[in-house]
This record gives sequence, C-alpha cells and structure tokens, in this order.
Amino acid sequence: MINDRFDTTWVDGGLDTATLRRLLPGHDVVITSWGTPPLPADCLGDPHGRATNDGSGTGPTVVGHAAGTIKNLIPQQALDRVTVFSAAPRIAWSVGEYCLTALLTLLRRLPQYDHRVRSGDWKPDDFRGRELRGLRIGIVGVSSTAQAFIRLLQPFDVDVLAYDPYLDGDRAARLGVRSVSLEEVVACPVLSIHVPATPATEGMITAELIDRIPDNGIVINSSRATAVDTSALLTAASTGRLRVAMDVFPSEPPSLPPEVLADRNLLLSPHIAGDTLEGHRALVATVIRDVIDYLDTGRRGPCWVDPAALAITA
Repeated sequence: MINDRFDTTWVDGGLDTATLRRLLPGHDVVITSWGTPPLPADCLGDPHGRATNDGSGTGPTVVGHAAGTIKNLIPQQALDRVTVFSAAPRIAWSVGEYCLTALLTLLRRLPQYDHRVRSGDWKPDDFRGRELRGLRIGIVGVSSTAQAFIRLLQPFDVDVLAYDPYLDGDRAARLGVRSVSLEEVVACPVLSIHVPATPATEGMITAELIDRIPDNGIVINSSRATAVDTSALLTAASTGRLRVAMDVFPSEPPSLPPEVLADRNLLLSPHIAGDTLEGHRALVATVIRDVIDYLDTGRRGPCWVDPAALAITA
C-alpha cells in the first residue's frame, strides 16, 4: 500500500534525532511508531507551504503515527504546522477486548479455580463465580477505549454508568450509558478506568473512593496508574474485599512484593491491554488509509488527532 502510493524512504532501526534531521526535509509524509524519537519541530513543514528548515524547504506536513499517543512525539509548537493521524482508535478495540476478558475472568474467579485445581482441590465449594449479564458497570472516562468496552458489553444487557466531565446527555444517550457523578460510578460492583494521564486525572480514584466500591467488587485499570491510589487498591485486593485487574503500574516494570505476586485476587499483566497480534499488524494500514484519504479528499477520518483535544485525551 505504501510503496504503491508513495516514493518511500525506509528507515530500519538506529533512528535518532540526527537521522530525523537529515531525513525529514523534503518529505511530505512521515510514518512513525513506537520507538520513534520526538520529531524536531523545526523539521516539520507548514500546511501553507512556508519553509521551516533554514529556508531549504519544508518537512512533512502529515504525520501518521502507527501507535497510540502522540504527546511525546510532536512538539506543541509544531502542532499547527502538521496534520496528525494516530492508530489509537484501532488500539482502543484491543483494550476493550482486554477489559471484557479481564472482567469475565475475575467474575468467574478463574485465577482461584486454576490455583485450586493445581493444588489438588477439585470443585471447591467456598466460592462461586458470577455472570456478567445484567450487572451494573461503572466507567471512569469515556475515552475511545471505554467506548470499545461499552460496545463489547452490549450483548450482556448491562447497566452502564459513566463519569466524564466532558460527557453531555446527547452523547451519553448515543453510547447507551447514564452520565452520573464519580461517587455514583464507584458505587458500582464493577469499575473500569479509562482516563488519560493529565493533571486533572492524577490521583482521582482516591483511597476514600476505593473504600466506597462494594465488597466483592471488581476494578480494572487499563489506562494510567497515576489516576489511582495503587497502594489502596492492592490493599483492598489483599484483604479479599476486591478483585483487581492491573495492566498499568506506577513504575514499569514494577517491583512487587511476594505477597502481591501470590494474591489470587489480582490479575496482573505487563501493560499489554492494547497489544494483540492482529492489532499490531493492523496499525500501519489503519493509519495509512486515513492519511491517503486525507491527501485525496481532505477528509479527516477516525485516526485524525484533534490538537484542541490533546489536553483531555491520552
């Protein structure tokens, strides 16, 4: 797809700022992914054709990022000179599937059953799994990952409550959720967190709010560890009051004590909620389709990154 449409310069490994400065001038489009260093602002072009590279010509005016967030990729001062596309919407579906998988795994208490069977305890009778159908689900942050999760929940006839200060009534109705306060959301027996890392979300799920989650509740965090009092969450899991799926940690890789690693109420994964074989293979094609459509029609497809929304998105 790329070679058919573009006169392409491929760079395989060893990418650094000096290489970017050498390669970006003279190109119209740059496709990036994980591991790409920040793009130098003075090497990015201008949609109006003004030269930015010491008068020698413009750099790319279109950036297609075959990964998620672009916050650490494109300098703030260059955002008005480029049109940016990101594969975040495709990654969101993978995260949605992770959330559904984690929820069903914890509801049915599969980690506990697995441990008991391996220990020779066949069909323990001191606990029993639950079904998802008809449960009340709390969503914190109606991001693209939350919307994918909400869509996947639809066949289960659940009651979805959502907290997001930017969620209005019309949009909530379209998504099939009820817009409520943060306090009402944490009162749900299932809580899934989908907020970006911003000053407004840092520490928003406090120890006090965690205490309000009902006993035997389930918490899923696939977004940002900074949004949650992780210590309080781990304590609630260690006492058996909550079951928790954690894909993100305050520091990664985390240094977790033996008692946490042995806790069957915790489902731990290494920040892979958005990483699947099919999703990984689809990232470049997803972005390129929107880039080509934009170049041909001027249309900004679902991968387009709105600079005005960066302050409240991942």
